[in-house]
Amino acid sequence: MLLTEAKFKTFTPKEICDATKCTEVLVCLTSESREKVDERVSKAVAASGTTYNEPQDHGFMYGHGFQDLDGHIWEIIFMESGAINQG
Repeated sequence: MLLTEAKFKTFTPKEICDATKCTEVLVCLTSESREKVDERVSKAVAASGTTYNEPQDHGFMYGHGFQDLDGHIWEIIFMESGAINQG
């Protein structure tokens, strides 16, 4: 659920942190392919998000991310299906 800050304040008695100065949360979402990772980050940047690092290619896993308008970090990753240890 995405809420405005005013509405979010009704859910907690605690102060809401400034995510541009502190890391409050890092959200990681999986994607269907490397191309989809790049596409989602590009869409976020086009909607006024910003990137904070370069794409990371680890062979079996590829990821990139962005910061939203409030400074929250969103990671988008693609991982080869055989790379997950089923043991």
